[in-house]
Amino acid sequence: MSRHLHIVMHDVPWPVNFGGVTDLYHKVKCLHAAGIKIHLHCFVKKRPPQTYLEKYCESLYYYERKTVSGFSLRLPYIVSSRKSAQLLENLNKDDHPVLLEGVHCTYPLYSGALKNRKVFLRLHNIEHKYYAHLAANEDNLIKRLYFMNEARLLNRYEADIATKCPVWTVSLADAEEYREAFHADAHFLPVFIPWDFPYAKEGKGKYCLYHGNLSVNENEKAASWLITAVFKDTDVPLVIAGQSPSSKLQRQARKHKNISLVKDPSETEMQKLIEDAQVNVLPSFNATGVKLKLLNALFNGRHCLVNKAGTEGSGLDELCNIAGTAGEFKVATAKLFQEPFSETKMQHRSAALRSLYNSEQNTKRIIAWIW
Repeated sequence: MSRHLHIVMHDVPWPVNFGGVTDLYHKVKCLHAAGIKIHLHCFVKKRPPQTYLEKYCESLYYYERKTVSGFSLRLPYIVSSRKSAQLLENLNKDDHPVLLEGVHCTYPLYSGALKNRKVFLRLHNIEHKYYAHLAANEDNLIKRLYFMNEARLLNRYEADIATKCPVWTVSLADAEEYREAFHADAHFLPVFIPWDFPYAKEGKGKYCLYHGNLSVNENEKAASWLITAVFKDTDVPLVIAGQSPSSKLQRQARKHKNISLVKDPSETEMQKLIEDAQVNVLPSFNATGVKLKLLNALFNGRHCLVNKAGTEGSGLDELCNIAGTAGEFKVATAKLFQEPFSETKMQHRSAALRSLYNSEQNTKRIIAWIW
């Protein structure tokens, strides 16, 4: 008998050109390969519908994400802007299980419209904490007030939905917090990624690298901190690469001979930068979720230098070099920049990553949980 599954996504998962859709796309691909008939529902705003996704889906639906009309005094905007009567109508055409990707897509669960269905929530972050971090790192007053209000609404909302269905988190820490704070039935499910085998070049690279979506304020803050607090008075070269860097960040980088900025690299260019770096330097100011850019660096790059917030609850601590203060980062980068990456380190990393981030094994876990 065929197994059918509705998956509701907060965005269109193709092309895979930023970290937030990596898990979404590769999970669909793996479930399809395992014989699951997928009915995919996507909300559309900036990313258009993609016929490419039809190869993995039994059916495919798109819903316009509301903008101004999506604001609510009671519900978080990421949720209220994705309320859709058409989505409920399509989900209720049958009784197949439903996987909700992200708190963003949970209005059908919150409203009670899925009361008699098998429903599962894939948590991308502890959203109220994520938005609180965005507020703390935002200089624009209007945006900061929006992030603060969204964090407040999300805290209450997440408490409300957490016990309505089983929750799958992207990190061990998120699962523990949902269990303790909200009494949820929460389980760790590692993210689905495109890399089957870790690959890193032996020997030495010629620069340190920070990469990420630079339009996200916490990523810009991390890049700026590396420039002003870690690399500005050293001879160690730093490359910063990512989407939509601000004029301010570009000006900061230009002031230093050992620092360069690569604006809007293609996916191929970015992967080449990661592979050729001597040290992937990835400090984080947000301890929720899991950092896809860190996984990319571990699978495809040499040394990885992070702080505790960058690995918390991920199970990746032992594969990274950990620093805290700017001084510690400065000492660690100088040391690692001179240290060739060895085959022994690669083998250790490979065994650990293939055990945890095994897509075939994790697909079987999903199927066992649902059916």
